[in-house]
Amino acid sequence: MSRLEQRFAELKAEGRSALVTFVTAGDPGYDASLQILKGLPAAGADVIELGMPFTDPMADGVAIQLATLRALEAGQTLAKTLQMVREFRVDNQTTPIVLMGYYNPIHRFGVEKFVAEAKQVGVDGLIIVDLPPEHDAELATPAQAAGIDFIRLTTPTTDDARLPRVLERSSGFVYYVSVAGVTGAGSATTEHVTEAIARLRRHTDLPISVGFGIRTPEQAAAIARLSDGVVVGSALVDKIAQAKSAEQAVNDVLSLCSALAEGVRGARR
Repeated sequence: MSRLEQRFAELKAEGRSALVTFVTAGDPGYDASLQILKGLPAAGADVIELGMPFTDPMADGVAIQLATLRALEAGQTLAKTLQMVREFRVDNQTTPIVLMGYYNPIHRFGVEKFVAEAKQVGVDGLIIVDLPPEHDAELATPAQAAGIDFIRLTTPTTDDARLPRVLERSSGFVYYVSVAGVTGAGSATTEHVTEAIARLRRHTDLPISVGFGIRTPEQAAAIARLSDGVVVGSALVDKIAQAKSAEQAVNDVLSLCSALAEGVRGARR
């Protein structure tokens, strides 16, 4: 079993949802970002999405756009992001890490080189926002051949005719984007999420994680009652933006993660 399969299977046996946390690699700087990354599992993160900074993050709202800019200004590169995963794996061999971002930096880095290094450092999955299934040969196929899961995004506008094509080669889990729009914008009702999960279940047996617009422990708990995973990103990234120092950024992100984890873990009691 892959780390992602193992983690979701363990949580299913425990009868609870996963807390999936997103932070941007290199934000607010390499050292603080690595501290956050290393601290997230102990703070309650079950799966970590690590953003690969890119100059044109078209699916992201202001919070993550600014996080990307902070990381790039601090000198973050794709090579450094892979190095962060390598350093994380020195002490943690169990928490799944998913790299999330856009195809351009990977294409420039070299797909073959990227897949080989990602596998070697301990990356478990990829979410590439701007690569639809029609372009599987570009990255999804070589990544999966190397044992790296390729996680698809589905949205409220992905209709029943399109869903089978989107989910056909998905692995790891399905990421349901619960609102039409960019990251951090609005939040879906529980009624909408319930209907959406039921529709996805007709097409896949993979775990379903729900994200976009989840900011508080209460919202996380509400989604955790319905789904296999709860994804929180912008709320964590905002803590970095608001911090007066790198030390405060680390502490505030991990504190919020702990509160979110408490909400998720208590959701089905």
